[in-house]
Amino acid sequence: MTTAFVLGGGGVLGAVEVGMLRALLERGVRPDLVLGTSIGALNGAMVAREPEPSVVDRLTELWRDAGSQGREVYGDRPLRTVRRAVATGTHVWSARPLVRRLREEFGETTIEELPVRLQVCAASIERAAEHWFDSGPLVDAVVASAAVPGLLPPAKVGDEHFLDGGIVNSIPLGRAVRLGATRVFVLQVGRIDRPLTPPRRPWEVARVSFEIARRHRFVRELEELPDDVECHVLPARGTSGRDDSLLGTRDFSGVQRRIDDTYDACVAYLAEHL
Repeated sequence: MTTAFVLGGGGVLGAVEVGMLRALLERGVRPDLVLGTSIGALNGAMVAREPEPSVVDRLTELWRDAGSQGREVYGDRPLRTVRRAVATGTHVWSARPLVRRLREEFGETTIEELPVRLQVCAASIERAAEHWFDSGPLVDAVVASAAVPGLLPPAKVGDEHFLDGGIVNSIPLGRAVRLGATRVFVLQVGRIDRPLTPPRRPWEVARVSFEIARRHRFVRELEELPDDVECHVLPARGTSGRDDSLLGTRDFSGVQRRIDDTYDACVAYLAEHL
């Protein structure tokens, strides 16, 4: 049996994946393969480096730091943010604080050095294509996968520029199957369960359109799973539509609650299904 952890994107909602990882690892479920997109690339990199229950404490600490030091890691003062948006025309936050924090965590680690096989998804601008990082510097791959359009600048790796992997493959279930997984645990942030309504404001159009594309691909891949593949879509708790707003992307006030509530839900799910 080849077990894969598939960690989807979702910004601040990615905290729920920590609760999912805790439930899995405490039950003795270990991955042979980890696939991550956007914030799932960061959480996935952590568990691929340390596929033991002890990684949960480190992940929880990182998410708490993000809450207490969110301005340092995820953005600047409002005036500086506005000035950057006007000056660049493409993004409102600098990637430097995020890169610095990731280098403090991972140093010069390469993907090949990790004890668990890891692949990270990003969207290539020049090739207009899905790209999978399966080798090279780990920090470069995570930054490329998490370069949210409009919020962070495109990430340059080599001669190519990348945007957030969620654009092309937000929950890479099909990729796990193609790489030989026979048991898949999908760690998703809860958006796929929310009802969608028609957009009422111009800035809602892109969000709703993206959600349709994201969910359509995941549902299709779920329906197309081979009969011999066991798949578990883990339950997320503590999220709401408010989290998708611009201000919500920086609201870390509910991180611990989301982790704990999702952990409890996943413990119950795993007890019933494994």
